[in-house]
Amino acid sequence: MSHDFKLCNFTLQFLRGRWFMMFASYLIMAGAGATYLFGVYSKTIKSTLGYDQTTLNLLSTFKDLGANVGVLSGLLAEVTPTWFVLLIGSLMNLSGYFLIWLAVTKKIATPKIWHMCMYICIGANSQNFANTGSLVTCVKNFPHSRGMMLGLMKGFVGLSGAIFTQLYLAIYGNDSKSLILLIAWLPALLSMIFIFSIREKKFSRHPNEVKVFNVTLVISIILALLLMGMTIAQKYIDFSHIGYVACATIVCVVLFCPFFVAIREEYTSWKLKKKELESVPSRVIVEEPPLPVSEIELPEYSSMVKIQEKEEVGCFSDIFKKPKRGEDYTILQALLSIDMLILFVATFCGLGCSLTSIDNLGQIGESLGYPQHTISTFVSLMSIWNYFGRVCSGFISEKLLLKWKVPRTLMMTLALILPTIGDLIIAFPFSGSVYVASLLIGFSFGVQLTLLFIIISELFGLKYYSTLFNCGQLASPLGSYILNVQVVGRLYDKEALKQLQSKGLTRLMVKELTCIGKQCYRNSFIILACVNLFGALVSLILVKRTMEYYKSDIYKRFRDQMEANEKEMKMISPAEK
Repeated sequence: MSHDFKLCNFTLQFLRGRWFMMFASYLIMAGAGATYLFGVYSKTIKSTLGYDQTTLNLLSTFKDLGANVGVLSGLLAEVTPTWFVLLIGSLMNLSGYFLIWLAVTKKIATPKIWHMCMYICIGANSQNFANTGSLVTCVKNFPHSRGMMLGLMKGFVGLSGAIFTQLYLAIYGNDSKSLILLIAWLPALLSMIFIFSIREKKFSRHPNEVKVFNVTLVISIILALLLMGMTIAQKYIDFSHIGYVACATIVCVVLFCPFFVAIREEYTSWKLKKKELESVPSRVIVEEPPLPVSEIELPEYSSMVKIQEKEEVGCFSDIFKKPKRGEDYTILQALLSIDMLILFVATFCGLGCSLTSIDNLGQIGESLGYPQHTISTFVSLMSIWNYFGRVCSGFISEKLLLKWKVPRTLMMTLALILPTIGDLIIAFPFSGSVYVASLLIGFSFGVQLTLLFIIISELFGLKYYSTLFNCGQLASPLGSYILNVQVVGRLYDKEALKQLQSKGLTRLMVKELTCIGKQCYRNSFIILACVNLFGALVSLILVKRTMEYYKSDIYKRFRDQMEANEKEMKMISPAEK
């Protein structure tokens, strides 16, 4: 066999393999967190279009609504191929954010408020299509390591804010309007490039699977620390355009390191497969005609076939006849379960409060007298803390579960307590308090979001995971609307109007309604702290309900399926050879 033919054969296997798909998913996820940059460009929208804080918070609520209501993408993934889901998402991303950019640059007539709400909702909703297309597919391809996989995938989403910041500084300079343009075209381009690489594959054991995840974790930590160092340095040092370009280049080089890890692991798999094929004739002595594959009796494989040959249960069947935890629930069985109801309330409180804090971070900094460049700094740093929360929750919860059977639901409770402290720090600020608060809120937000997706996959199975994980986060935009618009926005505007009246001015005499001082967010963030604490108490009910389940071997069925896949591939390989 010629060298060129071997190289071509390996290249095809690499491009079709799990490891290249995993790398492609990392890049798509790194471009799927544009919603976390709202704190950077929200000031531009507010000043350019003359919005008050309540209107801006309404806009951010529609952003959160789009980002978290992913039921459409989930249902679409149940009936269409993955490439179609990614295509729809890329088109939505491009159209939504591009229209916002046209509005703030005055290239089109000033849109009505509901137009802007629709634009940002469409743009933000596109990230659900990226999540459903790549994240859900990766979880199904690596079910036994889903905690680590989800931690890494959501970790790259958490880093995307800081990555986008470096790229827009290198490409456009310090222009927040151009940041909106970058958000419009870059994520759409990434999804289009890898549109046919993301697909579900039969999984089997890989000798270095956990090691690969650990190596990728180290790479992502290095990337996070680099981004943190660059963000802090850019706060104190005036970088030239060449300096920003150099920073962005370093970020891109580190971001592409998992590509070389993927090549190495796929080459290892290719050599193992080739060795097995070459050794088959020496192990098999044919004395009589071989039986057809369908007649070979393999206990484990036969049992898997029987399971697969069972009559398919529809998405909405047997609503009140629920299976055991961990088995495949139908959509309505999961949505109408007590476990999902508790998750809904905890998500409403935890993610609702965290989204409210993140969306108001720019205005919090402004009210406390921070300059715009410093506000961009702690928004970027929150992206870093968000990343650490995501990867830590994935890897640490996996270790604690496998070694000591600590329920992931208990870790969710702890993640709901952390932002309570952050909210109180914002309510009663001190010098540098926003940095501490952004650390606590960003880290806990990352932990909550990742644990939510893992817990849903473990309690309700993977069969309808595309829809269920999108349904699971529906409570966060509802919480964001009530807490952000009805609580924080109204209390902020009330304080701002008091300041106007003290100066002898009215609302009609100023274009932008701004509040300055510690009192602007005090009452609202005391309320957020109480809501977070209530969510933590509710989540303790789920801890009690799932304690026994997490003490069992929750991954046994996937190990059995993995063994069955390996036996099937071994039986097919000699025939292919």
